[in-house]
Amino acid sequence: MLQEASLERGSVVHKVSLLSMDNAVLAICYEGTMKVGTLAVSTPGLSEGAAGTSSVLLGGKYLIAARALAEKIAATYRKMGLASINTQLVEGEALRLYSGLLDKARQDGSSGS
Repeated sequence: MLQEASLERGSVVHKVSLLSMDNAVLAICYEGTMKVGTLAVSTPGLSEGAAGTSSVLLGGKYLIAARALAEKIAATYRKMGLASINTQLVEGEALRLYSGLLDKARQDGSSGS
């Protein structure tokens, strides 16, 4: 199922497209048109509260934000999480904005089901 959320700031529209599959959840975070950016993957922890593992697979910008978003997805959905981020925002601001949009997409998707 595809879930989406967006936020307009000035003339720029920031979006998250969230695709939930049987074994993974993919989040594409971008502004304007959909683009792949720094891509990270994370696995959920094996037991409740345990940290999973994460790694950046592609890209060199937004390393911390991509990993943090992938880890958030894995922990939230208890599945493999993949996160791609492509934006012009500074990393800390990007992490806050797209983390909030992930929450919004998830809430909108669960209320629409």
